[in-house]
Amino acid sequence: MNKNLKAVALKYEQSKDRAPKVIAKGEKNIAERILDIAKEHNIPIHQDSDLLELLYKLDIYQEIPEELYKAVAEILAYIYKANKKYY
Repeated sequence: MNKNLKAVALKYEQSKDRAPKVIAKGEKNIAERILDIAKEHNIPIHQDSDLLELLYKLDIYQEIPEELYKAVAEILAYIYKANKKYY
């Protein structure tokens, strides 16, 4: 286990959410579990330590602030394109 490991999980439902929101976050064992669950469900994992630190400061169920819209939108667009390509 990486003792510095952190993870944040986001959820966004275009039909009902104004913006993506944090649905889970944690360090060490909790971070490992978040990553394991993502892998089990084929949820894409994106690594960006700077964005992670900003998202980690948010509370659970808190929508991301406008300042992070662009960064998160770029990730979601990449994931959408990748999913479209493989499904």
